[in-house]
Order: sequence, then C-alpha cells, then structure tokens
Amino acid sequence: MKLALVGDIGGTNARFALWRDEELESVRVLPVADYPGPEQAIRVYLADLGLPLGSIDSVCLACAGPVDGDLFRFTNNHWQISRTAFCRELQVRELLLVNDFTAMALGMTRLHDDERISVCPGEAERDRPCVVIGPGTGLGVGTLLALADGSWRALPGEGGHVDLPIGTPREAELWQQLYRQLGHVRAEDVLSGGGLLQLYAAICALDGHAPRLSSPPEVTAAALAGDPVAGAVLEQFCCWLGRAAGNNVLTLGARGGVYIVGGVVPRFAELFLASGFAKSFRDKGRMSDYFDGIPVWLVTAQYPGLMGAGVALQQRLDSSTA
Repeated sequence: MKLALVGDIGGTNARFALWRDEELESVRVLPVADYPGPEQAIRVYLADLGLPLGSIDSVCLACAGPVDGDLFRFTNNHWQISRTAFCRELQVRELLLVNDFTAMALGMTRLHDDERISVCPGEAERDRPCVVIGPGTGLGVGTLLALADGSWRALPGEGGHVDLPIGTPREAELWQQLYRQLGHVRAEDVLSGGGLLQLYAAICALDGHAPRLSSPPEVTAAALAGDPVAGAVLEQFCCWLGRAAGNNVLTLGARGGVYIVGGVVPRFAELFLASGFAKSFRDKGRMSDYFDGIPVWLVTAQYPGLMGAGVALQQRLDSSTA
C-alpha cells in the first residue's frame, strides 16, 4: 500500500509528515527560504527518509489563502504550486490543497487531553459549531462543524480582518491611537505576533512612555519579567482576544466551544490564564449569560495544522472509497 504525505506550510517553515494508519510519522520542519518551491522541499524530505519518487500516492498541503484553481500562490512566502505540475514531478496521483485554518480547525478533532488547557470550564454541545481562533503571524479564525455521519467540516473565513472590537473607554482611546497609526484598524493589527509590538507602541504613545522594546519576543519577555508597560500590553492583548472570540461565539451560536490556537499565546500561558480574557469573552451586556457553560481551551499541541491536513486527506480518501 502506497503512503500519503501531509504538509503545513507557513511563511517561515514547511512541516511535512507521512500519514499512515491515521497518524503522523516522520515529522520534519524545513525552512521555506532554502527551497525554490514545495516540490524541491518534498524531494529532500523523501530522500532523507530513503523514499523514492512514486512511493507517495496522495498529498494534502495546508496553505494560507484561497485554494481554488490549478495555480496557487502562497500569500506569505515565495512559493507557488501548479497542481498538474506538482503531481507530474513528484509522481503523485492526487494533491489536495486546503486552507491553513481549515486544517487547523480539523486538527482540533484529534487533540489529546494533555494537548489543551482549560481556560473557561463548560460542556461542549457536539451539534453546535466550534470557534477556532489563533494569533500567529496573522489572526486566523475558523469554524468547525460535526456532521451527522461522524465526519467533520471546517469553514475557513477571513475573521482576522474584521474591525477591532471596542468595549471600554480605555480601549476607545487605544483604538484612536491605533487609527492614527494605521487608518482602518483590524483585529489582526493587534491580535498577532506583530500586533503585540503595534499595541506596545500605541500604549507607550498614549501613556507617555519612551518605547524601548523593538520586537514581539522582547515585549513578551519583558512582561514575563515583570515590566509594567509590557505587562499592560499582554493584558490588553488577552482582553481583546476575549472580545474577538466572544463576538464569533455570538455570530455562530458556537456552543461547541472555543479553541485558542497559534504560536503567540502559549508563550505566556500562565499570564493568559490569569488575564482578563474570560471576563472580556463574556462581556456582552444582556447576552453575557449566553456564555455560561461554553468551554474554552488553549491548545498546546505541537503540530495541530499538520494533523488537520491528515484528517482532511483521510476524509477525502474515505469518501472516495465509500
């Protein structure tokens, strides 16, 4: 039986794995900048495992952006894919491309208990949607639906580009400062790795502090070391993430729960758990009681997008043999 291969391709790294017996094997992370395209990176991956061309039957790649048509250009790196040329060059029968947050959402269906931390307690309602929201390079937002036949459907969207929500006078003042810097203020402008630095600059300007930090890791490290300005940045970040997640819950009726994913929040997990996230999440006036019993988890799994690409491929393979 031929093997399947899955990939989760970001702006900096491409993660690849074999998919066998519905599990990931031989995970490797390759720098995107080192290769002219995904075909060359996959050739190196297969060679490192001693696998010749033709040994892989099916491939699923999770990619940032819309994935319709034969040609796909990555939005956050220099790679592009022609489905036809890819299959011919790598001797692959089928290439499935899925949106990166489709894969991330599907990855939530395979989490183990030790790969998520409870943020808000509750009981998920399986027949209701789940929200998957993740600050990373940008802000990803997706919806996960359980289907009657036991499979799952993920609905990608562009929820990171909605307007940044305002819930307090302080947030209104910060929004005005951000507006002076940016013009239109999207949720992603704050709720992302780069957004941490943008928010730091806004708080410094509003409160009269001389900015001394110049990167998102520096802001996070300073906050964890007790710096009050950097601490205020992470606290406001968490509150705004709560408002954005809560808005999605109300829009979708997402009583299936909320998953906080991405690479940003796990770096300050303890601070996040003690922050105003939970209060801001349910701060919806007369609709605040709607949030009673809706669980929220912080996901700490190492490769949820890669696992989700495997789930997407498995569902495709299962449907083709049904």
